[in-house]
Amino acid sequence: MKLPLLLSVPHTGLRIPPEAEPYCRLTPAQVAEDGDVGAAEIFDVSEEVEALVFSDVARAIVDLNRSPTDRRRDGVVKTHTCWEVQVYDPFPPEETIDAMLESYYFPYHRRLAELGKSGEFPLAMDCHTMAAFGPPVGPDPGQERPQVCLSNGEGTCSDEWISSLQIAFQRHFEGDVTVNTPFRGGYITRNHAAEMPWVQLEISRAPFATDQEKKRRFLAAIADWCEETTAGAC
Repeated sequence: MKLPLLLSVPHTGLRIPPEAEPYCRLTPAQVAEDGDVGAAEIFDVSEEVEALVFSDVARAIVDLNRSPTDRRRDGVVKTHTCWEVQVYDPFPPEETIDAMLESYYFPYHRRLAELGKSGEFPLAMDCHTMAAFGPPVGPDPGQERPQVCLSNGEGTCSDEWISSLQIAFQRHFEGDVTVNTPFRGGYITRNHAAEMPWVQLEISRAPFATDQEKKRRFLAAIADWCEETTAGAC
């Protein structure tokens, strides 16, 4: 029986779409470094959960965890990666940006909204990996990060549920499991919490375990949480 959860995995992609190719100056390694390294392996759980949504477009090109109107340096279409590497030369024209949002950004969010409004899932989780130490662009530059960070900033799910998730993850990860530190949740969780409860999950890319072992621990934690909340939600 599959776990009745909706998982979003927005930053696994490595693909440079054709609209961006004439402008993008990133190497494949730089594209990968700006994304969620290991996420494709850790969150490859379509056989274990009811719904899994992901994108193959690189985060450095279209960041699905930003507002569509966020045109900052680290916005929906970035000028620089989180490691302060210039993405484009020259920057794409507005019509190219609009075309990329229409092709890759809005369909992803429409799918999350459709699933969220279906009433089939008690909880949705936006799944990421994070650098072991904060990159230059981020809330915690240079600081060591916990093994797991769970976020429900701005009330995207109840404090009771985030606490029970913390306990479930702490059972399977030996290192720190924090809530809302260093991350408080991104655009996906805040925007789609109007449809259903959402949590953001970040698992460190530190080499405390292989990606396959991190996947095993992740699945064990969410399975525990679903089992323990069966009477109320799952």
